[in-house]
Amino acid sequence: MCGIAGFLELERRSGTQALEAIAGAMAATLAHRGPDARGVFADAEAGIALGHTRLSIIDLSPAGAQPMISANGRYVIAYNGEVYSANELRPELEALGHRFRGHSDTEIIVEAVSEWGLPATLDRLIGMFAFALWDRQERRLSLVRDRLGIKPLYWGRQNGRVVFASELKALEALPDWRPELNADALASYLRLSYVPSPHAIYRGIDKLAPGHIVTIDQHGKADVSAYWSLLEVARRGLASPPDVGDGQAVNIFETLLGDAVSRRLVSDVPLGAFLSGGIDSSTVAAMMRAHSNAPVRTYSIGFDEDRYDEAPHAKAVAEHLGTEHTELYVTPAEAQDVIPDLPAIYDEPFADSSQVPTYLLSKLTRAHVTVALSGDGGDELFAGYTRHRFARLLANMPESLGRGLACGLNFAGPSVWDRLFDWLPAKKRPSLAGDKMLKAAAMLQEGGEAGAYRSLISAFDDPGAIVRTGRELKLPLDDGALAKTLPDGLDRMQYLDTLTYLPDDILTKVDRASMAVALEVRVPILDHRIVEWSWRLPSRFKMRHGKGKWLLRQVLYRHVPKELVDRPKSGFAIPIGSWLKGPLRSWAEDLLSERRLAAGGLLNPAPIRALWREHLEGRRNWQAPLWTVLMFQAWREPRGL
Repeated sequence: MCGIAGFLELERRSGTQALEAIAGAMAATLAHRGPDARGVFADAEAGIALGHTRLSIIDLSPAGAQPMISANGRYVIAYNGEVYSANELRPELEALGHRFRGHSDTEIIVEAVSEWGLPATLDRLIGMFAFALWDRQERRLSLVRDRLGIKPLYWGRQNGRVVFASELKALEALPDWRPELNADALASYLRLSYVPSPHAIYRGIDKLAPGHIVTIDQHGKADVSAYWSLLEVARRGLASPPDVGDGQAVNIFETLLGDAVSRRLVSDVPLGAFLSGGIDSSTVAAMMRAHSNAPVRTYSIGFDEDRYDEAPHAKAVAEHLGTEHTELYVTPAEAQDVIPDLPAIYDEPFADSSQVPTYLLSKLTRAHVTVALSGDGGDELFAGYTRHRFARLLANMPESLGRGLACGLNFAGPSVWDRLFDWLPAKKRPSLAGDKMLKAAAMLQEGGEAGAYRSLISAFDDPGAIVRTGRELKLPLDDGALAKTLPDGLDRMQYLDTLTYLPDDILTKVDRASMAVALEVRVPILDHRIVEWSWRLPSRFKMRHGKGKWLLRQVLYRHVPKELVDRPKSGFAIPIGSWLKGPLRSWAEDLLSERRLAAGGLLNPAPIRALWREHLEGRRNWQAPLWTVLMFQAWREPRGL
C-alpha cells in the first residue's frame, strides 16, 4: 500500500526543481502510508508533479518504484492499492509484445493502459486502488478510485493548481495553503459522524466518489464520470435473479469467496488476518485456512470489560481452524492514550469510536505481518446490521403501531433496559442493550422506512440546531426516485449503506488506522464480482427468520461449528460513554466548555452543553453525539479553524 499526492499547475509558473520540491514535501507527509521508498516525477513544461511513498508488498525491488513511466514513455502513474488480476493480465500483454522490468502490479496497470486505454483497463482490474495517471502526449491527468471506495483520493483546486492526495495532510504541504472550513459539510458530519462523499471538510476539495474518474486537461477543465455504478449493479442484479436453490447458492458463493481470498493471499511479505470471532472475519479466516498451503496467522484484541470483549470468541474460532493466533488484552489506559492522536490520523473530523480498537488491532498485527485480510463488507452485502432487521419489521407495521411501541420503549431509561437484558444468557444478550432500545424508539417514532433509517444513522437528529451557519448537504437518502428503482426497503438500506456508510465510515476507519502503522488491509468480501453477484440474490439468501447474513453463515458452518459463532452482533465497541464520565471527563469538559464551543462562531454551545449535563447525570447515554462534537473540536483547534 502507498500514498500518492501531486498537482497540475495551470499557469506553468514553476521550474522542474520547484515542482519536485513541492511534490516531495507532499509525499513526505504520507510517509506512514509508504515507509519503504519515496519518489517524484515533474515536468515543468506541462506543469505536472507526482509524488509517491511506497509500502513494498509485491516486487520489493527497485523495478516496482514509483512514479512509474510506461515502456513507451507516454504514461506516468502514481498508484496506491493492489490489483489481484495482474497475473492474468501479464501473459496477455506479453503476447502483445510487452516486456516487463519486474513483477509489480503497478507495471501491469501502466502497460495495460498503454495497450488498451484507461476505460478498458479498468474493466479488467480486480482489486482496490486509487491512482493518478498522466498522459504525456495529451497532457491530461486522470484520477481514478476503485469501485467500492476501499482506497481514498481527495482532489480539488487551490491557488491555480488542480491538486490531489491520498490524505488531506498532504495538501497542507502546498505553498500558500489556506483552507476554508465547509460549514455545510460540518452539518452533515454532525448527523453522520463522518463527512459524506463527494464532499470534504474543506471548501474547494472533494473526495473522488467510488467507481469514478476525473480527467483534467492542460487548461484545468475537469470531467467527472462513473466507470462503475452501484445503482446500475443493483438494478441489473435485481432484474436477473439466478435460478438456484439453497445448496447451489452456497456452493457458488463459497467458490466466489474462495477465489477472492486466494487472490489476496499473493504477497512478497508476511500476511495474516483480523479475527474477531464474528461471522465475517471468521468466514474469511476459514477461507484462508482452506486455500493456503502455509499456516494462517490471525490477530485479535480484547478488553477486560466483558460487554466489549470478543477475544474469547476469536480464540475459540482460531483453535478450531488451527491458526497461529495472537491476542492482546488492552487496558483502558492504553486505549485512551490513542485518543489524542486520532485527529492527526484521520485528517478530517471522524467519529466512529471503533476507530480506537481498529488502530490498536492494526498496531498489534503490524508487529508481526505487513498485510492483513479483513471481513469488512459482509454486513452491507448480506443484511447484517440491526437496522436491516428493522427494515423487515417496518415493512408490514402501521405507523401508528410503531409510534405506540416507541412510547413504550421510551418509558424506561437505558439503565433499566440494561438490567432487564442482563437476565438473558450472555450468548443471547446484546451489547449496549439500553442504548439500542432507545435508538429503536427514536426510529419507530419517525415513522416510515426512510425516516427510521435516517434516525438510525444519525448522531444528531437536527444538526441545524448545532451548526450556526451550515446547512446539511443533500444525501443519497434524500433521493425520492430511489424507491422506484429499489422498491424493497431492505434493498434500499443495503444500497445506501454500501454507497455511503461503507466507504465513508467503515473503509475510511480501516484505511487510516492501518495505514497509520503501515499495514495493508485487504477486503475479499468486497471483491466487485461478489458485490455484483450479491445483488442478483433474492433477500431470502440474505435474511431468514429475522437473522441476517444467511448465505455467509452457511458457508462458515461448513468450516466452523454454529455454536462458536452464533451470538448477537456486538460490533467493535469500546465503553466511550462510561469513559467520558470517568477518565476522559477532564479532557471532554475542556473541549466542551462554552468558551471553546463558541470559538469561531461555528457551533451553538447550549444544546451541546445540555447533552453533556444529561450524560454526566446518567439520564441518557449521549456518547454518539458527544463523541462527534469532541472529535470535531479536537480536530479543528490545532488548525485554528
